Amino acid sequence: MKTAQARATPPTNSRPFSAALAGTRIGPGEYRAELSGDWVVAGGKVHGGLMLAVVTKAALAGLAERTEGEPMDPLAVSAEFLRAPDLGVVRIQTEVVKIGRMVSVVRANLHQHDRLVLSTTVTVGRLPTEAPVWLELPTMAAEPPPDAVQTAADDPKAPPLARSCDIRIDPATFGRPELRAAVMRGWVRPIGEPADVLFALFVGDVLPPVLINLGLPGWAPTVQLTALLRARPAPGWLRTEVRSRAVGGGWFDEDATVLDADGRLVCQARQLALAPLS
Repeated sequence: MKTAQARATPPTNSRPFSAALAGTRIGPGEYRAELSGDWVVAGGKVHGGLMLAVVTKAALAGLAERTEGEPMDPLAVSAEFLRAPDLGVVRIQTEVVKIGRMVSVVRANLHQHDRLVLSTTVTVGRLPTEAPVWLELPTMAAEPPPDAVQTAADDPKAPPLARSCDIRIDPATFGRPELRAAVMRGWVRPIGEPADVLFALFVGDVLPPVLINLGLPGWAPTVQLTALLRARPAPGWLRTEVRSRAVGGGWFDEDATVLDADGRLVCQARQLALAPLS
């Protein structure tokens, strides 16, 4: 991997993040989308955060069908990852569970080849705009340092995901198993467009598995993930810190905290995943 200093212009794929979320209505509360190869991680698997964003966008559209009101914001997304999908067409079925004055709830399930792949519940409302009364956040610079690891650069082995958005990782928290510290920090931004709340959701799961820093590389599939969306991101870099609290028995957790360029908390994500202990 190259550093940010070695390459100032990030590599790019042809489709921006927003285009990867595009869906077509095929029936009441039902949508068709396509999982493209631009958002694949190592091992050829579609990135889980991308799938979350696709399903959440469909859930918002399904709610808008029922209410015919102004677009609403995702406040929380709870997801069960049931199986890894193939690249290609998927179908998303939405069901509005509750329509409320402050909070609405939508179930949204992603299917492929008549099999349920991802089951989600999306809590919908209005994101706050006022300043919080209390915060406890990680301390990170607003932009990556010159020596930050750039995951794509010209590395032919980098997965397509690394070329579809700009990811920089703090070299002090990447690939250093001798430190025995289950923490990783990074900076992420979309290419060719500003970050929105769905990109913030994606960033909650974008960094490599933190187990790399414990000497446990490999595919670490997410089983369950719950994300809280806290504010719309300002233009610029999103910064994220990911920590694991416990690793054992073939399982591990990851807690991600995502801040925007103004230092506002925009996303919190906690997941349970399978650990590549072998």
